[in-house]
Amino acid sequence: MDITLIQEMVRNGDYYWRQHAVERSIERDISETEVAEAILNGRIIEEYPDDKYGPSCLIYGRTTGGRPIHVHCSLPPDIWIITVYKPDADEWVDFSKRKR
Repeated sequence: MDITLIQEMVRNGDYYWRQHAVERSIERDISETEVAEAILNGRIIEEYPDDKYGPSCLIYGRTTGGRPIHVHCSLPPDIWIITVYKPDADEWVDFSKRKR
């Protein structure tokens, strides 16, 4: 999956938030702007073609302030933000590859 279409849709405001993502973003103090920045500056680091509700991916990106963020979102035609979080350095190598 190429991130270009996801980024274009986010740039155009053509995406939605699952309730879970809204709750987690509030709990984790991650703004909608930061999520968009992370997607627009990011790359897909994992793909989930057989995800429960349809194909999805995990995007790693940084905000314009440098904050690392992971965004789990569905794939086009409809982009849904599923959850967002700051990756734990103990679980990720450079926030982009899971430590095994």
